[in-house]
Amino acid sequence: MELSDGITSVKGIGDKSAALFYKAGIYTIGDLLGYFPSSYSRISPVKKISEIKTDGRVTVNVRVQTKAALFRVGGKNILRFKVSDDSGVLSVSIFNMPYLKNSIIPGKNVVLNGMCSYKKNGWQLSQPRFMTEEEYNEEAGRLKAVYPLHGNLTASKLSKAISETISLADKTEEYLPEEVLASEGLISRAAAIRNIHMPLDQEDIDRARRRLAFDEIFLFLSKIQLLKEKEEKEKTDAVADESPRSDKLIKSLPYELTGAQKRAVEDIGRDLKSGYCMNRLLQGDVGCGKTAVAFISAMKMIDAGYQAAIMAPTEVLARQHYNDICRMNEEYGLDVHPVLISGALKAAEKREAYKKTAEGSADIIIGTHALIQEKLEYKKLSLVVTDEQHRFGVRQRLTFGEKGMHPHVLVMSATPIPRTLGLILYGDLDVSIIDELPARRLPIKNTVLDTSWRPKLYSFILKRISEGRQAYIICPMVEENDELDGVEDVENYSEKLRETLPSNIRIDTLHGRMKDEDKRKVMEAFSKGETDILVSTTVVEVGVNVPNATVMMIENAERFGLSQLHQLRGRVGRGSEQSYCIFVAGGSGEKSKKTLERLEIMSKTNDGFKIAEEDLRQRGPGDLFGLRQSGMPLFKMADIYEDSEVIKRCSNIIVRIFKEDPAYRERMSMIAGDDQDRNVII
Repeated sequence: MELSDGITSVKGIGDKSAALFYKAGIYTIGDLLGYFPSSYSRISPVKKISEIKTDGRVTVNVRVQTKAALFRVGGKNILRFKVSDDSGVLSVSIFNMPYLKNSIIPGKNVVLNGMCSYKKNGWQLSQPRFMTEEEYNEEAGRLKAVYPLHGNLTASKLSKAISETISLADKTEEYLPEEVLASEGLISRAAAIRNIHMPLDQEDIDRARRRLAFDEIFLFLSKIQLLKEKEEKEKTDAVADESPRSDKLIKSLPYELTGAQKRAVEDIGRDLKSGYCMNRLLQGDVGCGKTAVAFISAMKMIDAGYQAAIMAPTEVLARQHYNDICRMNEEYGLDVHPVLISGALKAAEKREAYKKTAEGSADIIIGTHALIQEKLEYKKLSLVVTDEQHRFGVRQRLTFGEKGMHPHVLVMSATPIPRTLGLILYGDLDVSIIDELPARRLPIKNTVLDTSWRPKLYSFILKRISEGRQAYIICPMVEENDELDGVEDVENYSEKLRETLPSNIRIDTLHGRMKDEDKRKVMEAFSKGETDILVSTTVVEVGVNVPNATVMMIENAERFGLSQLHQLRGRVGRGSEQSYCIFVAGGSGEKSKKTLERLEIMSKTNDGFKIAEEDLRQRGPGDLFGLRQSGMPLFKMADIYEDSEVIKRCSNIIVRIFKEDPAYRERMSMIAGDDQDRNVII
């Protein structure tokens, strides 16, 4: 057998069994050996029944005392029988395995391993594993791999298949150079695969995990490096240099660009006149002025005779960008011709926008994901800006880029990304960081409180409204859910608020289930100051800019990640007035106390990078950024936080080796070209 052979080549696996493996993503023997355990168990020493004192997993060597009786309770088939040793009697329950009834024979000796708990009629062993004394003696003290299971694929079938094929691990290709193995203290890949499935001790597991985690990181960063090298060599005729429009915009803005904004403009300017395609990440905290930098960059390309496009993740934000461009165009005399393209446009409006884009009379195109629809054609698209990249997949960004003639790409993200995670997410991009906020803005004042403070908080909000300000109140749900007691929803909260507050307070609602046109009207009214309090879900999380809104109150703050809370908080503090963010935590007792402690970092800092580090530590990268949508692999063995130093070392090693050994670089380009979602072991 070979690693590339199909799973049906394994003894005992026919077409019917193979279907179970396919559902788990196991098609070949290589896939099987790359299907790693999630944990390990060890069979505990045999206990006398009389020695069982606490709930937990136990092993007993017993004699079957009674025949098994079959009961049906609550839709479940339950086998019940009794076993004994010379110290006592134990009840046994087995669920949904009625076929075992005839194999449970009184007088038969058997070793059972299962969960034991005390019931009103004494100790009960549930869902035990049956072993002979010989089987127990063979496994006693050994670590046993526990695998994640899918569908009807059983642990025994999976373990048996791996036992049949584990010797083929020796056929695994070793692609790491000897010097890397030595400098990193790594075992061979073949040994790592053997040890991860059949370890003798914890040291075997640790050494196997280190090697396999290193491989995942090494392969992925090799892909990133190869992609970056390819991108760096891509030439373009779209060159922009002097730009009267961008100079005019900078001079016309009612504030001076921060030093960080100026550096970002310079970085982008160098890229746009280099003759090579820009592929740059513009990263900065909420409210730092990334959009202004993007507009300035767009003016440079328009002055050079090209089109620029900006894609936003939501209809609300796309329309806001469009309105901002139209306002600046009128106020500053920029003489640009913007169009808005989104799914909410009427058919006639959409046809007109498509026509202007195709013929080139529109020079800045703003929209949602509708910008990458096949029907939309561009005349001379040479700069694409994607806003909040972590909300788009990599394929979407590439599809968007392919709409132009080798376009420049600028990715904007307001999500503060820890350095190591940024290397994974955006390793193929050059990076400009805006790490300053405009001088006119005051730091947001924050507080974390429980629900008992609501009456005082409402009074605080009313005082701000009496001063001419506005407020957001964020709820985690759109409507009431009976299964989630105590979780606030927009619809009911709005009604309760209208009953609680004076009748002259103007309250409106916003959530994702509303039609795009209705959402637009609500946001326009709030932006114009026609609404005092906007009760909303997280639909306002990204980019919404209402400087007069100075208070945000987030209900059930415990249901959000820290980074998401930081994004929401960024909707206030966007003007020159003092702004406030109030995190209201639900729950009670010890749970409430722990929740308040977790949220306390929000009251201590407005630094998005510190918050992102803490969120990464608490929640992991998958929850933080929806990384499967970001194009990042969900590593099986590597951990973005725990292996951050490995990520840094790997990146340096790859750059050095690729430069020193072109033949090795070519070899890795073939290996790293395999699908990273399937574990590369051949």
